[in-house]
Amino acid sequence: MDVRKMHYLKPIKRRSLLQAAGMALPVGLLVRTGWAATEQAIPDAGAHQHASTGSPAFALPEPKKLRVTWNANSVCTVSVPAAAERGIFKKYNLDVELINFGGSTDQLLEAIATGKADAGVGMTLRWLKPLEQGFDVRITSGIHGGCMRLLAPKDSTIRSVADLRGQTIGTSDLAAPDKNFFTILAYQQGVPADSIDWRAYPADLLSVALKKGEVKAISLNDPLAWLIKEREGLVEIATNLTSPYQHSVCCILGIRGSMVRDDRAAARALTAALRESQEWAAAHPAEAAAIYAAHSGKVKAEQVESMLRSHTQHHMPSGQALEQEIITYAAALRDIGVIRSRTDPERFAKQITADVLS
Repeated sequence: MDVRKMHYLKPIKRRSLLQAAGMALPVGLLVRTGWAATEQAIPDAGAHQHASTGSPAFALPEPKKLRVTWNANSVCTVSVPAAAERGIFKKYNLDVELINFGGSTDQLLEAIATGKADAGVGMTLRWLKPLEQGFDVRITSGIHGGCMRLLAPKDSTIRSVADLRGQTIGTSDLAAPDKNFFTILAYQQGVPADSIDWRAYPADLLSVALKKGEVKAISLNDPLAWLIKEREGLVEIATNLTSPYQHSVCCILGIRGSMVRDDRAAARALTAALRESQEWAAAHPAEAAAIYAAHSGKVKAEQVESMLRSHTQHHMPSGQALEQEIITYAAALRDIGVIRSRTDPERFAKQITADVLS
């Protein structure tokens, strides 16, 4: 992996965004990373190909420069660096600059909506509330399922999400997707959302809070969730693949609305490229893990491989299937008071999704 010069973009000037709390990095921080595609991509066996050239049907006729955000601290985004390293972006005639984003979700969506970036990969249950505010970003595909974990000590009285009533649970922030998910799961088992006392800690201090007894369980996403579980010998109470969500998306691809409307071919090519990369990662978890681990530097490749194998890497809904999953999540978020009570899940899902592949 050839990582070239790294520099910063000017912070986004928006007062409400600058007031975002709890950020590990300065708000508006975007780290650009150059990638050299050193190997030819392995085509997805199910990808449509031009008979004469062997190139994907959705490849652009001319090269197109794009800026795509990802989070190097989240294993969910493994398909992004994999697409760069394996030459998959190049195969679709995309010259992609990867931007490691270090700000809030509001800032990320603002960056995409205003053209500081063209697209990004993020977590559904973190994106939906900010998207309710009207950011001009459209979700074009799911990326995978899994990666959130609810953990407790082996001697804990918490054995299921139904036991969360009246308990204090640690999370990395009060808008965290894992906090939203496990609140939803508990609510659907009869636990009122306001009966769970969620407390925010820096992610790397959650296990300390658990040892001190300040919280009875913790929730967070991989890779840190996996590492803490492994290191501390914790019990996994639930994940975001727990029934009835075993076939539900976790992470999604969002593209600037104006790009979807005005350059649909580019939106289609990017969506298809990341889906092909995700299929490659699903078929080659060890190689995908090595790519991610080399960039992260905080986790071993074999650990990442185990994480990837525990996720549903092939789950990538698009079109009506994606829209239906967004409807389901939006309705659930409304039930627990995250999304406004007046928001119509079906109308909302239609507004924020785009079927660029059909």
